[in-house]
Amino acid sequence: MNQVTPQLIRSVRNDIGENKLSPSLERRRLRAYILMLVADGALLNLSFALAALLWEGRWWEPRAMLAAQAMLPVFFTIALYSGTYGVRALSDWLFAARKVLTALAIAAALINFLGFYTKTNEDFSRAAVTLGLVFTAILLVGFRRLVAVGIAHLWGGRIINQLVIDDGGSGFAMSNAVTIAAADYDLDPASHDPFMLDRLGKLLRNQDKVVVSCPRERRGAWALVLKSAGVYGEIVSEPAHALGAIGVHHYDALDRTTLVVSTGPLGLRNRILKRGFDVVAALAGLIALAPLMIVVAVLIKLEDGGPMLFIQRRLGRGNQFFDMLKFRSMREERRDPDGDRSTARDDDRVTPIGAFMRRTSIDELPQLINVLRGDMSIVGPRPHAIGSRANDKYFWEVDAAY
Repeated sequence: MNQVTPQLIRSVRNDIGENKLSPSLERRRLRAYILMLVADGALLNLSFALAALLWEGRWWEPRAMLAAQAMLPVFFTIALYSGTYGVRALSDWLFAARKVLTALAIAAALINFLGFYTKTNEDFSRAAVTLGLVFTAILLVGFRRLVAVGIAHLWGGRIINQLVIDDGGSGFAMSNAVTIAAADYDLDPASHDPFMLDRLGKLLRNQDKVVVSCPRERRGAWALVLKSAGVYGEIVSEPAHALGAIGVHHYDALDRTTLVVSTGPLGLRNRILKRGFDVVAALAGLIALAPLMIVVAVLIKLEDGGPMLFIQRRLGRGNQFFDMLKFRSMREERRDPDGDRSTARDDDRVTPIGAFMRRTSIDELPQLINVLRGDMSIVGPRPHAIGSRANDKYFWEVDAAY
């Protein structure tokens, strides 16, 4: 065990009031949340008052304001529970806008639902309420943008205190973070004396996030320090990065912890929703584009008498091959089923009609059939030809994660 030396005692006593690296930002964030909450309530009332003035001709019309007052508690409840007033809402105004609009939409739907079944909304002007909701949405989103600009100007974009401790590990740099070297502060996480723990505690005080970069043999000691300091802590791990870890799983009965590197497919409900969307979108696209696709198919056939479709094997879901469909844009005798040669701008293999299709992406339309068959999805990664290369190397040779 390390000894408590007189030098260490004097050092700690001399700088005991100076080791806090950052002032607390929690109160500042709390004031911002309260400001947003009060402003949201005021803007909602103002919006309904304006709607009443424009539609009913009366400022602060009682029925319109009653609708606003009924919506306020529901809106605030949903907003508070959904993270509308949170750290990310201060730093990302688009996220904040999505959150507040979602809360507003759900609140409006609930109030309308309750009003319909209790027959308490019969006296409300639907047009005035709708106009009030539109005004509210516009003002709330505009206010989020204003908050983001104000925070960037007044706070320098610094929402939380972030500290990076370099204790001899790999380089790690974060924007809007304070970086210190453990050696400069004589920090030793393995030390058991109370003065060193006090020094560490003061350094970590007021930090919202602490990241430590250190050698493998010191990670356990730093983990204990971070856990006992009451901060959100992370330790840089090169092996976890190499594995692409996305989380951890603890097996207490086995006294083991594993790194989560993949999460598997979507859950059943989300798979049903996604598949339903794919089928509806693909069917709608095929029906709407059927005349165009028929004309294109006939033109391809008339041009050189070859097949209308080009079928190419590509790697899809679950690392399994499937046959992807496209309108044929190259001459039949010079087509490239494996994609060994990338298509150039003035490629002599491309037919005149094929060149037009490629410019307009019409040649991709048959892939809607692949979507219906379940080979592809409307939203998802694009599978490339297995022979595609970059600088004479296959894509997976350039990037092993491809």
